[in-house]
Amino acid sequence: MLDYDKLISDRAARMRPSGIRRFFDLVAEMPECISLGVGEPDFQTPWDIRDAAINSLETGRTKYTANAGLKELRTEICAWLKRKYGIEYTENETLVTVGGSEAIDLAIRALVGPGDEVIIPEPCFVCYDPITTLTGGVPVPVATNEENEFRVTAEQIKAAITPKTKVLVLGYPNNPTGAVLRHEDLEAIAEVLRGTDIIVLSDEIYSELRYGETHESIASFEGMKERTIVVNGFSKTFSMTGWRLGYAVGPRPIIAAMTKIHQSCIMSAPTTSQYAAISALKDCEDDVEYMRKQYDLRRQYCVRKLNEMGLHTFEPKGAFYVFPNITSSGMTSDEFCEALLQKKHVAIIPGNAFGACGEGYARISYAYSIDHLREAMKRIREFLEEIRGE
Repeated sequence: MLDYDKLISDRAARMRPSGIRRFFDLVAEMPECISLGVGEPDFQTPWDIRDAAINSLETGRTKYTANAGLKELRTEICAWLKRKYGIEYTENETLVTVGGSEAIDLAIRALVGPGDEVIIPEPCFVCYDPITTLTGGVPVPVATNEENEFRVTAEQIKAAITPKTKVLVLGYPNNPTGAVLRHEDLEAIAEVLRGTDIIVLSDEIYSELRYGETHESIASFEGMKERTIVVNGFSKTFSMTGWRLGYAVGPRPIIAAMTKIHQSCIMSAPTTSQYAAISALKDCEDDVEYMRKQYDLRRQYCVRKLNEMGLHTFEPKGAFYVFPNITSSGMTSDEFCEALLQKKHVAIIPGNAFGACGEGYARISYAYSIDHLREAMKRIREFLEEIRGE
């Protein structure tokens, strides 16, 4: 019999498995479960987008596109980024990918080799660490904390830099905490990086889900465009998760290297999704604003209810997650989430799935209807009352 443990590459074996998927598997066995675990908008994709996709099929536009994506789509992406965030790119500095996740993967693989270090502020999206490991790179986690609203500081980044540092990942607005970086935070980080050869991988997939302030990209700061890859996409902003479409913009030599990898592994992003995305960028500003307002209402509701229950929750300023502190329960993150799932059939994600410093917290997605959230909050309150003996 084959020994598959010996056949699987060491790097693949060392990859950290997703702490989220384990809970998805448990939820699949509980049809009555209320899941607040998935970062997926509950809104339908806006009609203009769906109509553009249908039209592309009816007119037979179903062939491969250019490897980098439809030129018209890349032109619209550049126009959108300039209009929204004041950052200017050309079509040759733009790559359309299969979701933002592929863009992250391509960027890390294009830049990171064995022994290269990647600074990763945590808690964070689960893919940065395993992709770095797969390239032979070394993840360097930097712990953020609730006292500083889970914002990484320039001082922390400076302290983590070594001669082997190749990439800094900035995932803000943040998944799982909802944290954002302010203008002064970004300026201080930019000051640390100017004059270095460190590339910033700026994951801005939640850029349009900011509450109270407009998003700023670190690429817009002096001296940073030349050392920043901006990753974004259509899943969160336009409720297009299943369409699997994202993009990266950045220095032309790096985008060219990413495109070479993309050519060999993917060839091109889905054609129908690309035609739909053109409509998203041109026609759907009102839809985006409506969804953002609804998320804001849900955000305020969840923060208020969780704090009333005694689960201290700082007010997130972006994305669609809250990150309550569950230490008052006397349980670890895993214990709390597993017990809540088994006793009350509510699924949320342990904070330590997003890095060691997430221990003592849990991620709750509010990308669900208010009725869905209301029932979930009722069950969480009942669960806490039971374990406290109230």
